[in-house]
Amino acid sequence: MGNADTKLHFRKAVIQLTTKTQPVEATDDAFWDQFWADTSTTVQDVFALVPAAEIRAVREESPSNLATLCYKAVERLVQGADSGCPSEKERQIVLNCTRLLTRILPYIFEDADWRGFFWSTVPGAGRAGHLDEDGIDDESRPLAESLLLAISDLLFCPDFTAQSHKKNSPDTAEDIRSIDSCEYIWEAGVGFAQSPPLNYIHDINRTELLKLLLTCLSEAMYLPPSSESKNPNPWVTFFCSSENRHALPLFTSLLNVVCAYDPVGYGIPYNHLLFSDHREQLVEQAVQILIVTLEHEAGSATGSALQALDTSAAPSEVEEQEPAGPDNLFVNYLSRIHREEDLSFILKGLGRLMNNPLVQTYLPRSTKKIQFHQELLILFWKFCDFNKKFLFFVLKSSDVLDVLVPILFSLNDARADPSRVGLMHIGVFILLLLSGERNFGVRLNKPFTLHVPMDIPIFTGTHADLLIVIFHKITTSGHQRLQPLFDCLLTIIVNISPYLKSLSMVAANKLLHLLEAFTTPWFLFSSQENHHLVFFLLEVFNNIIQYQFDGNSNLVYAIIRKRNVFHQLANLPSDTASIQRVLQKKKKSGISRTNSTEAESIERSRPADSVEPGTLKASLVATPGIDKITAKSQVSVDGTMITVPTSDSPADTSAVGGASDTESNSERDHEAYHSESEAARSRLSSASSSSAAWSANTDWVLSWKAKLPLQTIMRLLQVLVPQVEKICIDKGLTDESEILKFLQHGTLVGLLPVPHPILIRKYQANAGTAMWFRTYMWGVIYLRNVDPPIWYDTDIRLFEIQRI
Repeated sequence: MGNADTKLHFRKAVIQLTTKTQPVEATDDAFWDQFWADTSTTVQDVFALVPAAEIRAVREESPSNLATLCYKAVERLVQGADSGCPSEKERQIVLNCTRLLTRILPYIFEDADWRGFFWSTVPGAGRAGHLDEDGIDDESRPLAESLLLAISDLLFCPDFTAQSHKKNSPDTAEDIRSIDSCEYIWEAGVGFAQSPPLNYIHDINRTELLKLLLTCLSEAMYLPPSSESKNPNPWVTFFCSSENRHALPLFTSLLNVVCAYDPVGYGIPYNHLLFSDHREQLVEQAVQILIVTLEHEAGSATGSALQALDTSAAPSEVEEQEPAGPDNLFVNYLSRIHREEDLSFILKGLGRLMNNPLVQTYLPRSTKKIQFHQELLILFWKFCDFNKKFLFFVLKSSDVLDVLVPILFSLNDARADPSRVGLMHIGVFILLLLSGERNFGVRLNKPFTLHVPMDIPIFTGTHADLLIVIFHKITTSGHQRLQPLFDCLLTIIVNISPYLKSLSMVAANKLLHLLEAFTTPWFLFSSQENHHLVFFLLEVFNNIIQYQFDGNSNLVYAIIRKRNVFHQLANLPSDTASIQRVLQKKKKSGISRTNSTEAESIERSRPADSVEPGTLKASLVATPGIDKITAKSQVSVDGTMITVPTSDSPADTSAVGGASDTESNSERDHEAYHSESEAARSRLSSASSSSAAWSANTDWVLSWKAKLPLQTIMRLLQVLVPQVEKICIDKGLTDESEILKFLQHGTLVGLLPVPHPILIRKYQANAGTAMWFRTYMWGVIYLRNVDPPIWYDTDIRLFEIQRI
């Protein structure tokens, strides 16, 4: 009964606030205390008892009352932080203020006129009469700064959100202003050796404060997407600045809580159905806070300094180069983590959580499955992007495969669901980043022996075979929304191809099947860009033949078997009559092939789709073309990378510096073709109106057909096909194992053209992908926070919310 009375009193206070036409004085504590004095309202109660329509009504009709409510709630949080919340009543007031602000803030952000409200200086909103550590009167602090500092203080409040170190009676609280919060880090791990005892009350309180913090940082959701984001989020900027004395222990606490979390625990079957896991809720909030605070604009001084760290250098060389630290202390701390034990702790923790969906037992659904895998992928991406020592550490051992397999699992699992195309993009972006490093290609030669629940053909082979098989499934799934990823998928295969020692027959056949699909005349003539996919695949074959011929008899055999595909490509008709005949035939019959969909459906400028299935979905901005997100590097003899400048001039045919004079014209043309075409593709991808009116013609076909890098493959076929046919006739062979045995011992030394330089297309940060990540990240966070639904039904502008 008491609980019902409490809710009734709270509801009455809300009604009073919305119906009062006269401003309520800030000094009327009896009125304002009604909003946070009750002891039994939950966050769900607050969301139910404070309807959206009434918040907007107060905002429009009684703005001074809404302003005073925010002032008073922040003031109580500041008082709670100052006092250290020694009593249960004070803790309850802090939690109630936290819930109320979590409810109200989105409606402040959605109105442009109110957005600057929290950044105004308000008399009485600071810690009245107090000077901070630098002797500055807190009276002059904007409300937003007072709120963020109070949240930070409260996250290290002994006996409320942290384990107390005091041995005295509970009545003598520790002075929160004087404690060293580095001693109160929530979990052992990076920079902290002691693991405090688990306290589920502390975890619940931390989670509620982090929900409010995440809400504070969510202003970006209410601004339209723009790649010209010159104004950083002021909430993130202040929270991650040196003004926040808790920045380091907060970053460390969030990181350690995430990386130390083990959802399976002691492995007791169905334990997640018997007990509430409050640590999981805390970990979810922690990983979301981390990915939001680690937003750092590409192309800044820090980004370039961090990228200057050469991951191909020895570890000692890497440690000597200390990049300049950014203003964002969270990014700064992340970029400076370098101890082996810390890097190992992070990689093992992220790997354990990423592999959680793959855990299988004999008892169905007996182990806990986490739901925040998308946030983990974003966090892993940020670590690799900002900390090159971490990227080097990931790639220096087979541990990288512990990350690769769950990413491939996610790609395979999500490929048939158009609403999860955002997850597909983040997985592919990570693999593109990793594939730019030689060590990644080398690691993929390790045999794949795991039993992972994936609907793929059974094969005996390596992790490279697994990657190719899954990429083949993605490209042949028939979903139009995945077509913008085809360039990225093939770029990854091109990057790893010079290092693949032995492809299985299954993987070899998949690559030839892709070539067969992409070289059909109707597909090539359907779009201005489809022939690029053929160039990528031919580059894969050339790399393997030139650099890994020994050991790749399966691929050589597959090429020989499908030799007609290469001959048909070389003899592709280019006269007007043939082109029109192909296009007319396509139009009449319709396209029923499953190996690729109509090229007209590749609309790079269209929003990609949603980030998660469910009753709601969030749209995403388009991703830039492959030419925008990669830069070409040539691998020199000693293994180092040399950046290859991209020329806009079609006349520049010396695309690769140091090319041999004896290099064939075909290969020179191949490199020159890439240098001219990749610059032009950005123009083509943005000019959707002109591409709509485009149609294939003779000049266009001849412009790229003459540059197809077919010479190496044609030379291989010219040498090996007669030999294989002669053996088959002489010995009456019909068993392919005998032919493979012959090919294993064959050699093409001195018979092939001079090997072309290895070209790697390394991911490069740019404004377009930064914007994509921002919309994807906030879309995920919007949809994952449904209890309570913090941003539901507010005027989000960063992405569109659709009901499905």
